[in-house]
Amino acid sequence: MKSVLIVGLGRFGRHMGRKLMEEGNEVLAVDINEERVNDAMDLVTEAQIGDATNEHFVASLGVGNFDLCVVAIGDNFQSSLETTALLKDYGAGFVLARANRDVHAKFLLRNGADRVVYPEKEMAQRLAVKYGTDNIFDYIELTPEYSIYEIPVPGSWIGKSIVEKEIRNRYHISILATKEEGEIIPLPKPEYVFKGTESLIIMGHYRDVRNLAKVK
Repeated sequence: MKSVLIVGLGRFGRHMGRKLMEEGNEVLAVDINEERVNDAMDLVTEAQIGDATNEHFVASLGVGNFDLCVVAIGDNFQSSLETTALLKDYGAGFVLARANRDVHAKFLLRNGADRVVYPEKEMAQRLAVKYGTDNIFDYIELTPEYSIYEIPVPGSWIGKSIVEKEIRNRYHISILATKEEGEIIPLPKPEYVFKGTESLIIMGHYRDVRNLAKVK
């Protein structure tokens, strides 16, 4: 369990707070808008009204006690910058900040953010891969080069085992799991025989996965 501070209760902040709570973490969420705070009361451990660009308010939060501080402000870039800087000044160990543009990310990093995320950009890229590429059901980026993909079993693999098809040597990917009717079977053994009713969860370089997607 981690203790998390979320600053900003727009859509991104609320969704993150709710998921963090579902995962068993303690979440304090703050926002300058009273209505947003009231709407989030049932989603997080505690919610407070406050201005995170105010030094005295930030000092009162004890930010050094949180494992993670999230700057989820999306509608006021200046406030996001000031909040990020204040959190680091008052001892925040790790600050995750939201950005809408590359230039925003650069300034957030200069102001102390340890990591910057682009929720809209990252989701758009994921959906573009998922719906714009044949034979890819889902996708999670790990680095710009390597990702985890869900793909169908190529027809020529059905009835063959992992070792027979020499998956790593020939295709340069790793099979992390198989998935059938929503059930995940992790780390199939080399003698595992492919079926046509399942999908595969694999990890690999985007180039290798795209080549694999062409395999019949």
